[in-house]
Amino acid sequence: MRCAVFAFPLVLAASAMAQSKNKYACKEAHPEQLCTASNTCGSATEPCTVNVKRTGNSASSTPSIPDAKSGSLFCLKPGTKVIWKSTGRNTGFLVDVGPIAAFDPDGAIIGGSAKDVTVVAKTPGCYKYSAGACVSGAIYGMCETTYGELIITSH
Repeated sequence: MRCAVFAFPLVLAASAMAQSKNKYACKEAHPEQLCTASNTCGSATEPCTVNVKRTGNSASSTPSIPDAKSGSLFCLKPGTKVIWKSTGRNTGFLVDVGPIAAFDPDGAIIGGSAKDVTVVAKTPGCYKYSAGACVSGAIYGMCETTYGELIITSH
Protein backbone atom coordinates (compact mmCIF):
# COMPACT_ATOMS: atom_id res chain seq x y z
CA MET A 1 0.00 0.00 0.00
CA ARG A 2 2.85 2.43 0.87
CA CYS A 3 4.51 1.72 -2.48
CA ALA A 4 1.28 2.54 -4.29
CA VAL A 5 0.95 5.85 -2.42
CA PHE A 6 4.50 6.85 -3.36
CA ALA A 7 4.32 5.52 -6.92
CA PHE A 8 1.04 7.26 -7.82
CA PRO A 9 2.53 10.80 -7.88
CA LEU A 10 5.39 9.52 -10.02
CA VAL A 11 2.93 8.03 -12.51
CA LEU A 12 1.05 11.34 -12.65
CA ALA A 13 4.27 13.30 -13.19
CA ALA A 14 5.39 10.94 -15.96
CA SER A 15 1.98 11.22 -17.61
CA ALA A 16 2.10 15.03 -17.50
CA MET A 17 5.63 15.01 -18.97
CA ALA A 18 4.54 12.70 -21.78
CA GLN A 19 1.59 14.96 -22.60
CA SER A 20 3.76 18.09 -22.69
CA LYS A 21 6.28 16.39 -25.00
CA ASN A 22 3.47 15.53 -27.42
CA LYS A 23 2.14 19.08 -27.49
CA TYR A 24 2.47 20.90 -30.77
CA ALA A 25 2.91 24.67 -30.99
CA CYS A 26 0.45 24.79 -33.88
CA LYS A 27 -2.28 23.35 -31.67
CA GLU A 28 -2.00 26.27 -29.24
CA ALA A 29 -4.73 28.93 -29.30
CA HIS A 30 -2.18 31.69 -30.04
CA PRO A 31 1.04 30.01 -31.22
CA GLU A 32 2.59 33.37 -32.18
CA GLN A 33 2.89 34.07 -28.45
CA LEU A 34 5.58 31.36 -28.36
CA CYS A 35 7.85 33.54 -30.51
CA THR A 36 10.67 35.26 -28.65
CA ALA A 37 13.93 36.92 -29.61
CA SER A 38 15.73 33.65 -28.81
CA ASN A 39 13.72 31.52 -31.26
CA THR A 40 13.26 34.06 -34.06
CA CYS A 41 15.48 33.21 -37.01
CA GLY A 42 16.82 35.82 -39.38
CA SER A 43 15.70 39.42 -39.86
CA ALA A 44 15.00 41.92 -42.61
CA THR A 45 18.73 42.13 -43.32
CA GLU A 46 19.99 38.68 -42.21
CA PRO A 47 18.61 35.45 -43.73
CA CYS A 48 17.59 32.45 -41.68
CA THR A 49 19.45 29.30 -42.68
CA VAL A 50 17.99 25.84 -42.05
CA ASN A 51 20.40 22.93 -42.38
CA VAL A 52 18.73 19.68 -43.48
CA LYS A 53 20.98 16.65 -43.06
CA ARG A 54 20.85 12.89 -43.10
CA THR A 55 22.34 11.73 -39.82
CA GLY A 56 23.23 8.23 -38.55
CA ASN A 57 19.75 6.73 -38.31
CA SER A 58 17.58 9.77 -38.92
CA ALA A 59 17.41 13.21 -40.47
CA SER A 60 17.71 16.65 -38.92
CA SER A 61 16.57 20.18 -39.73
CA THR A 62 18.27 22.84 -37.63
CA PRO A 63 17.64 26.59 -37.91
CA SER A 64 20.53 29.04 -37.53
CA ILE A 65 19.61 30.04 -33.99
CA PRO A 66 22.10 29.69 -31.11
CA ASP A 67 21.61 26.38 -29.26
CA ALA A 68 18.86 25.24 -31.69
CA LYS A 69 18.21 21.54 -31.91
CA SER A 70 16.85 19.60 -34.84
CA GLY A 71 13.14 20.15 -35.31
CA SER A 72 13.00 22.94 -32.76
CA LEU A 73 10.27 25.54 -33.18
CA PHE A 74 11.47 28.69 -34.89
CA CYS A 75 9.79 31.93 -35.85
CA LEU A 76 10.15 34.17 -38.88
CA LYS A 77 8.95 37.65 -39.67
CA PRO A 78 7.24 38.18 -43.02
CA GLY A 79 9.77 39.12 -45.68
CA THR A 80 12.63 37.15 -44.06
CA LYS A 81 14.70 35.18 -46.55
CA VAL A 82 15.07 31.51 -45.58
CA ILE A 83 17.92 29.49 -47.04
CA TRP A 84 17.30 25.75 -46.93
CA LYS A 85 20.59 23.92 -47.36
CA SER A 86 22.45 20.74 -46.51
CA THR A 87 25.97 20.58 -45.18
CA GLY A 88 25.86 16.79 -45.48
CA ARG A 89 27.97 15.36 -48.27
CA ASN A 90 26.01 14.08 -51.32
CA THR A 91 22.71 14.83 -49.59
CA GLY A 92 19.46 15.80 -51.26
CA PHE A 93 16.45 17.13 -49.38
CA LEU A 94 12.75 17.76 -49.80
CA VAL A 95 10.89 20.09 -47.43
CA ASP A 96 7.09 20.13 -47.42
CA VAL A 97 5.46 22.94 -45.46
CA GLY A 98 1.91 21.90 -46.25
CA PRO A 99 -1.00 22.99 -48.38
CA ILE A 100 -0.87 26.71 -47.49
CA ALA A 101 1.69 28.88 -49.28
CA ALA A 102 3.90 29.87 -46.35
CA PHE A 103 6.77 30.94 -48.61
CA ASP A 104 7.33 32.68 -51.89
CA PRO A 105 7.71 30.83 -54.16
CA ASP A 106 5.25 28.28 -52.81
CA GLY A 107 5.40 24.52 -53.20
CA ALA A 108 7.88 21.88 -52.16
CA ILE A 109 11.43 23.00 -51.42
CA ILE A 110 13.84 20.68 -53.23
CA GLY A 111 17.59 21.07 -52.93
CA GLY A 112 20.76 19.45 -51.69
CA SER A 113 24.37 19.80 -50.71
CA ALA A 114 25.10 21.25 -54.16
CA LYS A 115 21.95 23.40 -54.32
CA ASP A 116 20.74 25.75 -51.59
CA VAL A 117 17.15 26.97 -51.98
CA THR A 118 16.08 30.47 -50.91
CA VAL A 119 12.46 31.31 -50.21
CA VAL A 120 10.84 34.30 -48.52
CA ALA A 121 8.49 34.02 -45.51
CA LYS A 122 5.13 35.21 -46.77
CA THR A 123 1.90 34.07 -45.12
CA PRO A 124 1.55 34.52 -41.33
CA GLY A 125 0.58 31.35 -39.49
CA CYS A 126 1.84 28.27 -37.74
CA TYR A 127 3.14 25.49 -39.96
CA LYS A 128 4.18 21.89 -39.44
CA TYR A 129 6.76 20.74 -41.94
CA SER A 130 8.52 17.57 -42.93
CA ALA A 131 12.10 17.51 -44.15
CA GLY A 132 13.35 14.42 -45.90
CA ALA A 133 17.07 13.89 -46.51
CA CYS A 134 18.64 11.27 -48.74
CA VAL A 135 22.27 10.35 -49.30
CA SER A 136 23.07 9.39 -52.87
CA GLY A 137 24.80 6.09 -53.44
CA ALA A 138 23.46 4.45 -50.28
CA ILE A 139 21.51 1.26 -50.80
CA TYR A 140 19.68 0.49 -47.55
CA GLY A 141 17.89 3.18 -45.57
CA MET A 142 19.24 6.01 -47.67
CA CYS A 143 16.39 8.41 -46.82
CA GLU A 144 15.01 9.58 -43.52
CA THR A 145 12.48 12.24 -42.51
CA THR A 146 12.27 14.68 -39.63
CA TYR A 147 9.43 16.96 -38.59
CA GLY A 148 9.30 20.45 -37.16
CA GLU A 149 7.20 23.55 -36.74
CA LEU A 150 7.69 27.14 -37.73
CA ILE A 151 5.68 30.28 -37.17
CA ILE A 152 5.51 33.24 -39.51
CA THR A 153 4.44 36.14 -37.34
CA SER A 154 2.01 38.81 -38.48
CA HIS A 155 4.50 41.64 -37.84
